[in-house]
Amino acid sequence: MNILVVSAHPDDEVLGCGGTIARLSEEGHEISILILGEGVTSRYKNPEEADENELAELHAQADSVGKFLGAKSVTLADFPDNRFDSVPLLEIVKAVENAIDDVKPEIVYTQHGGDLNIDHERTFRAVMTATRPMKDSTVKRVYAYEVPSSTEWSFQKFAPKFTPNVFTDISDTVDKKIEAMAMYEGEAREFPHPRSPEAITAHAKYWGSASGLDAAEAFELVREIQ
Repeated sequence: MNILVVSAHPDDEVLGCGGTIARLSEEGHEISILILGEGVTSRYKNPEEADENELAELHAQADSVGKFLGAKSVTLADFPDNRFDSVPLLEIVKAVENAIDDVKPEIVYTQHGGDLNIDHERTFRAVMTATRPMKDSTVKRVYAYEVPSSTEWSFQKFAPKFTPNVFTDISDTVDKKIEAMAMYEGEAREFPHPRSPEAITAHAKYWGSASGLDAAEAFELVREIQ
């Protein structure tokens, strides 16, 4: 199958479904990753002062991470970090539509729409628009993934709440997920931060225990067409 993973920022794809990407790739599926945001400029008081070398390094890391997980391609857009709400939604929709036209995916994984981060919410909205069930659409399933340090930090106060109903066994790929996250040198954190190796492991084991597995990633099936 052709599968498209859409994320707002470099590292969301790993935190949300890195173990699943690695597993699906090992099973022979073709995975393409679209990262919509440039991922750096919100760290600066004046976005125009952002270090171009830092930006280039982060994008190089994203490409390396994708290859490490087994993705066929990684495409990076340049929407402003943590300011997707300053961009017309149509522009984000068109970026996702272009990726869908290129990849022709049967399955799309994307951010959960009730996250704390505004870019995640806008990404979800854009994906829902771009994957609307037209007669000639290749997309048969859309999954939403959670991102530690955003999904749970909304404390279920933003709609929709994350209610997972699909669990992917990543017992054999959770270590690869952790290694991939470590490749994002500026994004990984020390425990007890949710992006630490210990927290990622604990999270995988939590969803594993909820689904009878050693380790799992949780998803919400948004739509399936059979």
